[in-house]
Amino acid sequence: MGIALGVVAVIVIIALIFFFTKKSNSASSATELEGRSDSTAPKGATATTASSADTHVTSSLDDSGDIAQAEETDQTSDSDADSKSEKESEETAEGVRLDETAEQTAAQNLKAARRERKLQKLRQGLSKTRGGLVSKISELFKGKKEIDASLLEELEEVLITSDVGAKTTEWLLEMIRSALDKEELKDSDAVWALLKQEIKHALKIKASPWNFDSDKPFTIMVVGVNGAGKTTTIGKLASQFTEDGHKVVLAAADTFRAAAVNQLEIWGRRTDSEVVKPAKEGADPSSVVFDAIKKAQETGADIVIADTAGRLHTQAPLMEELKKINRVMGKAHENAPHEILLVLDATNGQNALQQVKEFGEALSISGIALTKLDGTAKGGVIIGICHEYKIPVRYIGIGEAKDSLRQFDVDDFVDALFIQENEQEMK
Repeated sequence: MGIALGVVAVIVIIALIFFFTKKSNSASSATELEGRSDSTAPKGATATTASSADTHVTSSLDDSGDIAQAEETDQTSDSDADSKSEKESEETAEGVRLDETAEQTAAQNLKAARRERKLQKLRQGLSKTRGGLVSKISELFKGKKEIDASLLEELEEVLITSDVGAKTTEWLLEMIRSALDKEELKDSDAVWALLKQEIKHALKIKASPWNFDSDKPFTIMVVGVNGAGKTTTIGKLASQFTEDGHKVVLAAADTFRAAAVNQLEIWGRRTDSEVVKPAKEGADPSSVVFDAIKKAQETGADIVIADTAGRLHTQAPLMEELKKINRVMGKAHENAPHEILLVLDATNGQNALQQVKEFGEALSISGIALTKLDGTAKGGVIIGICHEYKIPVRYIGIGEAKDSLRQFDVDDFVDALFIQENEQEMK
């Protein structure tokens, strides 16, 4: 009997423990749910609202139809969200396209501004030539409504005195007469436009670009008379090439003048270029050039620039020496020299035309560097050179600074040179 009572007592105790534990868990769950409802409810929401929401949630979970409706509502919401996201993406993409257009416009404006600055510097460098040639032509046409024979005679005088050259002057006048006969020129503006067009055409001579990577070392033989600016031109070229990352070797083959060798050594130090010089004054210039090419091959240099003795085109023995240097360069390196650059002083005017003729008979001149254009009114000689000899102008010099030796751009040159006074005032 006692054992039975003990068992009953144990069962009662376990039941009481289970009851109180279940009650405690229910209270805890209710408190937690209330806490969650309070945290998600809007500010100022009442407990009744939270209770109502809980009831709605419970009924929705209990009712399968409501669950399906809830799922449909969720899908609709997701679809709306996707549509909104897609629309936002399209708007973003459109915004990107607009940004790209703006960037392209800004890039074009920057390019135009750079070209204008470049032209402005070129205009300054060509101011004397423009004053001697273009301004005189512009003065002829000022106030003229009709083109007659007397005007053409005056134009001929201006062209000749500006060192354009007799042959080129006659060619330009013939172009104008032909256009007049066809009644294609109505006024002086039309004549001006024709001159500009034909001169641009004459200056546009096709020239192979220099390729420093295809056949190393690329060799340049520089020739010209004393005082034309050969050594200075070589130094400026070396400066530009080394700044572009090329390794340059300079050949001091003007062995008749110690000053020329010293000048080239100075440029070598400035440009970090190796200079190969003669063992003694008066040494064979061909051997110096040969050694320079071999040095370039040994050191992996990209470019060899050979200076040569300044000589008058009337001195036959010296012209023969140039021919020898040319041959020796070919023996040192196949296809050398890749370029024979004739340096001309623009202030020499018609004498520069004669130099092109004489040097051209001795060597295959492939390019011209016209220096000192900033210091002369005789810059019209460049038109005669290109028209008569069909040799491209590679470089023009418009100052003393290293960047004043610039690659010749026909469009920039003509636009900077052929600008009338009223146009100049607007710049």
